Amino acid sequence: MEDTIAAISTNLSGPAGIGIIRVSGEDAIATADRIFRSPSGKKLADAASHTIHYGKVLDSDGKVCDECLVSVMRAPHTYTREDVAEFNCHGGILVQKKVLSSLIAAGARPAQPGEFTRRAFMNGRIDLSQAEAVMDLINAKNSWAVRASVSQLDGKLSRELEQIRDEILDHTARIEAALDDPEHMELVNYGTVLEKDVTRWKQKLGKLIQGADEGRILKEGIRTVILGRTNAGKSSLMNLLSGADRAIVTDVAGTTRDILEETVMVNGLSLLLMDTAGIRKTDDVVEKIGVRKAWDAVKDADLILYVVDSSQPLEEEDLAIIQKIKESGVFCITLLNKSDLDAKLSEADIKKLLSSPVISFSARTGDGMDELKQILTDKFVSGALQSSDQVIITNERHKFLLTQAQKSLTNVEKSIQDGMSEDFFTIDLMDAYTSLGTILGKEIEDDLADRIFSKFCMGK
Repeated sequence: MEDTIAAISTNLSGPAGIGIIRVSGEDAIATADRIFRSPSGKKLADAASHTIHYGKVLDSDGKVCDECLVSVMRAPHTYTREDVAEFNCHGGILVQKKVLSSLIAAGARPAQPGEFTRRAFMNGRIDLSQAEAVMDLINAKNSWAVRASVSQLDGKLSRELEQIRDEILDHTARIEAALDDPEHMELVNYGTVLEKDVTRWKQKLGKLIQGADEGRILKEGIRTVILGRTNAGKSSLMNLLSGADRAIVTDVAGTTRDILEETVMVNGLSLLLMDTAGIRKTDDVVEKIGVRKAWDAVKDADLILYVVDSSQPLEEEDLAIIQKIKESGVFCITLLNKSDLDAKLSEADIKKLLSSPVISFSARTGDGMDELKQILTDKFVSGALQSSDQVIITNERHKFLLTQAQKSLTNVEKSIQDGMSEDFFTIDLMDAYTSLGTILGKEIEDDLADRIFSKFCMGK
């Protein structure tokens, strides 16, 4: 925490117009001054906070390696609550590395992954849940995930949990005080008063926990398996959704033999598509393995897109697929594909066998795509997600700790209902208080913080 740190904060995957090298720490501005020369000779140390200055960057040999703009930001009104200087230089990979090397030669040390955000956390600018939201925002795969991350970064989750923690602490302090001084403070029927608040807290936590599965889908994407018998049009659907010829499409049955994966965006949602081998009885050893993999993929799926050739009557393989889908319990959308051909199957025919939304579809022309998008949005984007006021949990650690807190509050309820003495209440109340505090980083061990911040990208 006492070191001045520096890192490249922009992506080094290729050349860009601008590259940013960030410096933070007590000596950040003095370190920047050692490699910066302005045309007027003015020092960054003499510059006002939150100003930008043009000049040249010198390498460790004193030679000019780039021209740049340097932002000067003074504590505490910075991302880390430390003095910060940011070099906006040209975006070539070599140029950025040269500027970083010059800063290290001038006294800074290379920052660890996530170290700037860790300092923001350690210096009290953000709590741990907000720090995690920073990385979730960087890694967001769709617009809904961005919205959830921004909400958490704004502190909505923090405020909800802090309010509950404050109320728990008030009750605990009241009970402890009364137990220490029973002559002046009474706890008559206190369990009844406490139980009402415990019920309310549990409802709030329950709402957050229930939304966690939606949060996982927001963060990771909807695991989507495309099922159907051979030549139903699965690969054509894969190509339509991905907007590219990702899958080989032929009239030869059994062309797709292994699972083909692709991530696509549909109505702002990420679909982790898996195009599977056509389901049919076969003596081909490789094709048999492909069919088995298709069924294995269903076990972890959030969604099945069941593709049926509507120009042909249902066959034995279709009936077997329908039975497997029903047994899986996975949400399914049936696509009556090849709607541009003469129909031999109707929606009613499918509805008799499988309770699922059915869409008249053509993977060749795209007919039915709008209806598919609407069903996906209605299923996976609830009113809670669409509401800007609802906090959505996207972090498995948060879900686990919320569940632990809820269990502790359930123990409080049981103690009240069993007529236990008030000192039993405080044990479980403080367990809930600690679990919620761990989400926010109020109760955290160094090794947990190390593990969380080690997953961050460099320069953030």
